[in-house]
Amino acid sequence: MDTDLTAAYDRCRELHRRHGRTYYLATRLLPAWKRRHVHALYGFTRHADEIVDRTEELPPADRAARLDEWSARFLAGLHGGPVDDPLLPAVLHTIAVFDLDRADFAKFLRSMAMDLTVTSYRTYDDLLDYMEGSAAVIGTMMLPILGSAEPAAAREPARQLGLAFQLTNFIRDVAEDLDRGRTYLPDEDLAKFDVTREDLLAARARGRGTPKIRDLVEYEVSRAQAHYEAAAPGVVLLDPASQACMRTAYALYGGILDEVAGQGYDVFTRRALVPRRQRLAVATRALLTPAGTPVTVPGPRTVVFG
Repeated sequence: MDTDLTAAYDRCRELHRRHGRTYYLATRLLPAWKRRHVHALYGFTRHADEIVDRTEELPPADRAARLDEWSARFLAGLHGGPVDDPLLPAVLHTIAVFDLDRADFAKFLRSMAMDLTVTSYRTYDDLLDYMEGSAAVIGTMMLPILGSAEPAAAREPARQLGLAFQLTNFIRDVAEDLDRGRTYLPDEDLAKFDVTREDLLAARARGRGTPKIRDLVEYEVSRAQAHYEAAAPGVVLLDPASQACMRTAYALYGGILDEVAGQGYDVFTRRALVPRRQRLAVATRALLTPAGTPVTVPGPRTVVFG
């Protein structure tokens, strides 16, 4: 690889190491040749997210313009144009190496643009439309890198795992998202538990949820567990060399839900985190688990979704 491409991969790896600790740990269990490509995808998604969420001092129109300009550079690179960017060369190289579906990247950028104008979602189907681009396509982007002897069978579980991880983040980060003026818990779910956005803001200010909010969060945890259950069969369909990585990511993100349950479904008292010692133990256990061993769905399912 040339110097610019190596530097771009290094930039993506640093973004991953700094901001995606859970997934970064799991990625270290992959063969070395695969890691840089996972770092490239993370760097791409992280940089877009930072344009949207880390430039809050700018008006939405200016943030939209920055996202549009960066997206245009990316699209120009996809069509063979020169790219002057610290990380896009790595992303474009990874797309070329694995012939990744360009439509997945367009869907992702659409969802990032939605974050500039959409502050809530009326129904879970509406939220799923957003998560199709912000989460499900991450699973399908990753699948060719992880590898599978049965890619068609592994595709839907990969999508479901992306949804499970995203919903886990939404549950854990309710307070942080409120600070950004957003709620990702659907309005129909809030209404189901007689919770308003004002109730969530009051809980954020108080640092403690109410019984109704805790019931709401428990419901969302069960919804996330349904996605984990749908994703579980896909882990054993991956290349044996990739299974320890995804087994670790599956367990650690699922462990966040266990932490939420362990604090009584109160996501306002503290940010649910899996302790470092436990993260290392999970990774070690995954390395020692024979390929083909089924994964365990996190936590008890308390709600059945039809």
